[in-house]
Amino acid sequence: MKLLVIGSDRNLFKKNSDTWNRYLDYGKLFEEIHVIVFNKRDTNIRMHVHPVKCCFTTILSKTKLFNRAGDTNNTNETQIGSNVFVYPTNHIFKIFYLWNVYRIAKRIIKINCHCEESATRQSQNSNRLLHFVRNDRKRKLKIKNYRDELVVSSQDPFESGLAGWMLKKIYKIPLQIQIHTDFLSPYFWKESFINKLRVILAKFLIFHADGIRVVSERIKKSLVVGCRSLVVDRIVVLPIFVDTQSIKNTPINVNLHSKYPQYDSIILMASRLTKEKNIGLAIEAMAELAKKYPKLGLVIVGSGSELESCKLSVVGYGLENNVKFEPAVDHDTLFSYYKTADLFLLTSNYEGYGRSVIEAMTAGLPVVMTDVGLAREIVINGENGVVVPVGDTKAIVDSIGSLIDDRGKRDRFSNNARKTIESLSNRSDYLESYKKSFDF
Repeated sequence: MKLLVIGSDRNLFKKNSDTWNRYLDYGKLFEEIHVIVFNKRDTNIRMHVHPVKCCFTTILSKTKLFNRAGDTNNTNETQIGSNVFVYPTNHIFKIFYLWNVYRIAKRIIKINCHCEESATRQSQNSNRLLHFVRNDRKRKLKIKNYRDELVVSSQDPFESGLAGWMLKKIYKIPLQIQIHTDFLSPYFWKESFINKLRVILAKFLIFHADGIRVVSERIKKSLVVGCRSLVVDRIVVLPIFVDTQSIKNTPINVNLHSKYPQYDSIILMASRLTKEKNIGLAIEAMAELAKKYPKLGLVIVGSGSELESCKLSVVGYGLENNVKFEPAVDHDTLFSYYKTADLFLLTSNYEGYGRSVIEAMTAGLPVVMTDVGLAREIVINGENGVVVPVGDTKAIVDSIGSLIDDRGKRDRFSNNARKTIESLSNRSDYLESYKKSFDF
């Protein structure tokens, strides 16, 4: 079976990134994997194309689908593995991304599926294939044995899901929709007008999927409650894989207490600084905690659209000495941070899963988090961490204060967190489950 993935994770263009390596693992499960990635033409991604065994990629190398801007020393190949291929949409405006997905996907389908065209069509060579989309209205294309040939997997139930549904309708190809965020959370709906449109779109699309993969039991329950007529058997729960062994084996190269010796205790946050992460809630809680614990520090690692707003909030509360911002760091440094901090804090309004929580627990870092994502599924309140209501500043303040004052409780949470992580799937089991998620 061959897999066509539609998504927006541009980390696939970064050699040896987690996403890059994950798809190399997925490549062991399928005959071929083709990934179409949404990206604007001005994102400065340069695709360095080499002739490869896949005839489709060789054809694409002669076209102008790839952005040539960029440093030649930082090139990314279309073929990232022996059977894994990546294609950027390079759209100028978002309104055109569907068209670009369609024209790329059509060529993949043309090459990889058994096609039977109308008798009126003349024999076609590779040059005419490059004009396949332009003359499409004059052709009739029928796909046979598609379930044994190709499956489409959309990485979200929004824009990617719409593109996947379009291909399913045109070519009768089975569709899997992945859901990595709790879009039925009321906080997701309230966040923006575009999110409201996405919820409406997602509620339509999931009923047309052959299979649905969600990353947490929370999302599955949201779907069962929010989409009552949805066939539950279509839903597969498969969390995001975290290489916990790598975290355990990584030595400490940066000690947070050595880096910030002015603090007796350090709270760590590692997150994109976006609205749904609600970093402002953590800063508000710190304003209260700093009154009782003047040598308490909060280190926030990450970047995003809310960075400047968060910095202004820190100044407004007079917390310049208690809150430190750091840009995103490499994995080894982040793992060191997990191992040398005293607490990990997550204040999101909604989450699909919460990968950073798993990473923190693997390092034995006690977790305080809002009731989102894997809370109550992996993090059990009072056993291996603390779960507080979303937006509850007082609960966060009380929980952190309790852990600072009680070393025994911190140690108990730390030990129980490590035991919880030991029960999670290893890489081979995870890959087997990933392959099974396409059995529909």
